[in-house]
Amino acid sequence: MKKLLLLVPFVAFGQTGAPQPANIAQAKIEVLPVQGNIHMIAGAGGNITVQIGRDGVLLVDSSYAGVTDKVLAEIKKLTNKPIRYIISTSADADHVGGNTALKAAGATIAGGNVSGDLGAGASEGAQIVATENVMHRMSAPTGKVAPTPSSGWPTSTFFTEEKKLYFNDEGIQIYHLPNAHTDGDAIVFFRRSDVIAAGDLLLTTHYPVIDLEKGGSINGYIAGLQKLVDLVVPVYGQDGGTLLISGHGRLCDFGDLLNYREMVTIVCDRIQDGIKKGLTLEQVKATKPTFDYDPLYGKAPGWGTDQFVEAVYKSLKGAK
Repeated sequence: MKKLLLLVPFVAFGQTGAPQPANIAQAKIEVLPVQGNIHMIAGAGGNITVQIGRDGVLLVDSSYAGVTDKVLAEIKKLTNKPIRYIISTSADADHVGGNTALKAAGATIAGGNVSGDLGAGASEGAQIVATENVMHRMSAPTGKVAPTPSSGWPTSTFFTEEKKLYFNDEGIQIYHLPNAHTDGDAIVFFRRSDVIAAGDLLLTTHYPVIDLEKGGSINGYIAGLQKLVDLVVPVYGQDGGTLLISGHGRLCDFGDLLNYREMVTIVCDRIQDGIKKGLTLEQVKATKPTFDYDPLYGKAPGWGTDQFVEAVYKSLKGAK
């Protein structure tokens, strides 16, 4: 299986209204065929999943606004069909920044061809689907200034554990994973193609971002990784089986997922042991609970070892 390595800068992790990198317009966009109906667009910030078929185009995440023209150009190389749906896996700027422009470039299917009420509430352009908590993060109470423009807000939301969609001759399951990276995370499982868009629940470039202010927790993150493990059907001894599109980084398989889950679980256990011994945050940091993983995950600007250890420590201390 071909794996893609990315060198995109990361800034302001977990901030819904964070500005995009100044040099994002110079980012090199790469497109990778995954399997089935699925392609992966990388190099634009957060990875974008593209499902293509006779009904049109479905996207998972939209990256930054500054690369929308390049993203659209790559989609047009793949198909002349319109964008019908955009599924947002979180409210972070590197996942929803392009919503407004990509929505405007698309077209809603009248009435929808989905289960449930996803096709209701037709809007101009593509429909944007997300959990209710993503909508809450992107909007604001009456009288307050919203962190994102209303043109990029979800047009269809759900608060249940799962939302189902049938599009391009493929069953699609959208799972809400509460209190993982944030309280609004989702993963998207394309059943026929056997591909999962994992959002920021799976990364190959840095440690998990546990955004405590937005409802994230280390225990919820580990539970989300276990959900991914439960969904994957691997092919042992060869490339194949379920493939996973990470939120940042390269295309992954079951082995990559297991390695990431193992890393997160081991670091969590080490920090939990320090808490049981009564160690302060600084004392836990001094034990270097991530030392053997830092060469792989500890060098991303904006979210390094100290930030990760502090988030895990505070999350575990606050857990009941």
